[in-house]
Amino acid sequence: MTPLVTIDRTTRAPTPADKSIRAWITATLATVTATRSEPPEICIRITDVEEAARFNEIYRAKTQATNVLSFPAELPPGSPSGLLGDLVICAPVVLQEAKLYHKSEEAHWAHMIIHGVLHLLGHDHQTPADAETMEALEIKLLERFCFSNPYVLTEPLEGAQP
Repeated sequence: MTPLVTIDRTTRAPTPADKSIRAWITATLATVTATRSEPPEICIRITDVEEAARFNEIYRAKTQATNVLSFPAELPPGSPSGLLGDLVICAPVVLQEAKLYHKSEEAHWAHMIIHGVLHLLGHDHQTPADAETMEALEIKLLERFCFSNPYVLTEPLEGAQP
């Protein structure tokens, strides 16, 4: 089933094509979710540092921007809706992280989209076991798009700010 994806960009930073974003989401949903009666729905807001920092402060009490925030839908039990939730992705942070850790921008975007969708589906990384499960799914999904394991870290560029 094809997901309903809304992509809202409020940044001038370069971002992936809608087609790529939809492909990463579709692959994630096909791998992780069972058959649904309603098409899954996700809204993505790709934003700048200032807006991402406001969201992070309001919802996580942290004063700086982060790469991706996930807001799972809280639907009443038995609701027929396919709504999964919303993602807020900070384009400048994603681009900075890609450069900092010597990753291609496309690979890091794919990772952040997949990571966020997994959060919408209930996955988390609060415990070592949960982190291992979630990371294994991310690695498997990224391999489908010929992207390497994002958890094999390289040293940051000297003088780079995370």
